[in-house]
Amino acid sequence: MVSNGLLAKPTLYLSDFFEKNRTAYYDGLSRVRESNDLAHWIKFFLNAVIKTAIHGKETFKNILILKDEIDGKIVSMGRKAENARKIMTLLYKKPVINVNETALHLNITYKAAGDLIKDFEKHHILKEVTAFKRNMVFEFKRYLELF
Repeated sequence: MVSNGLLAKPTLYLSDFFEKNRTAYYDGLSRVRESNDLAHWIKFFLNAVIKTAIHGKETFKNILILKDEIDGKIVSMGRKAENARKIMTLLYKKPVINVNETALHLNITYKAAGDLIKDFEKHHILKEVTAFKRNMVFEFKRYLELF
C-alpha cells in the first residue's frame, strides 16, 4: 500500500503479532511448504491483519483522548500556549526530548525551553528520566505507554 501510494506510512505493525504468535507463524509457513496449504496461511495472515487493525484503532482512540486532555492543560498556560502546542507536535513525533532540542525546534532560548518543560512536568505531560542535574532527558510517558 505504501509503495503504491495508498498510504504515506505503514499503519499496521504485523511483526508484533507474528512475534507474539511465533509458533503458529512458523507452523503456518511449514504447512504451506509441506502440504501446499495456502488457505491456512491466508486465514492466519488475515487474522493478524484484523487483530492488529483493532489494536491500532484502540491505540489511536486513546491518543485522541490523551490529546484532548493535554490540549485542555495547554490552554491554561496562557501566553506560553503557542509554544506548548509546538512542543506537543514535536512530542508526537519524538516522545523523548531534552531542553536543547526543544530550544532549537522552537527557536527560543534555552531558559525559555527549560521553563516550558518545567510547565510540562508540572502538568504531568513530561517526566524527567535521567536523574541528571545537566543534560536531562524528558519523556512523554503516557504517550509511549499507549504503544
